[in-house]
Amino acid sequence: MSYEKEIDENSILFKLREEQEMKLKGGLYHQTQIRMAYNSNHMEGSRLTEDQTRSIYETRTIGVNDGYEKNDDIIETVNHFRCFDYILSIADKELSEDIIKHIQLVLKSGTLDSEKEWFAVGDYKKRPNMIGDMIETTHPSKVGSEIKKLLKEYRESDNIIFEDVIDFHYQFEKIHPFQDGNGRVGRLIMFKECLKNNIPPFIIEDVSKEYYRRGLKEYQSEKGYLLIYFYHHCWQMSTSMSSTRNS
Repeated sequence: MSYEKEIDENSILFKLREEQEMKLKGGLYHQTQIRMAYNSNHMEGSRLTEDQTRSIYETRTIGVNDGYEKNDDIIETVNHFRCFDYILSIADKELSEDIIKHIQLVLKSGTLDSEKEWFAVGDYKKRPNMIGDMIETTHPSKVGSEIKKLLKEYRESDNIIFEDVIDFHYQFEKIHPFQDGNGRVGRLIMFKECLKNNIPPFIIEDVSKEYYRRGLKEYQSEKGYLLIYFYHHCWQMSTSMSSTRNS
């Protein structure tokens, strides 16, 4: 597998790609796939447990006695694994509209939503939407121009730091460009951009989702709440990498 530039062998990106190619069981790549798919999907209403997510990842099956019937949860779990592999493959590329749209396309492919003509999987929303009951999002007619503006402003920095990635995430979620999947796409983008810019990536856990949502809601008036929350999770990912290396 070849990439556009040489990756530091001590970087998390290098380790994830190496373990992916090796199909290494139990390592950082393996555990990140499961933890990120479970937590990100569960935050958006999936009823799959972490053990069921692990079973789907490791065996591509779910226990016959689990009595689970919501097929979209299973499809979106498998799709999330594919999204993660995709962001690893393009992690060192400049973020673009094509990349953002492709993540959402992979995530929602094969779901019931993808069968709706108006849903526009892999493209920007056609109908207005909201983030829960807290924020009115960008009107569909303005999404394309707002995303272009956001990307232009983001790329102006020669040295993207942690705060830039978080600010991009907030602005992206405020636009809410897709009919569905915005949170998961946004969190995958954050992970990709952390890898690209040698920032320890992190996984937002479902158990603390209310703190995350509060941070987004209050970001314009108080950025510190969301930043402190994310700093905690950056450290977790870095620690996870060290413990895996030493095992």
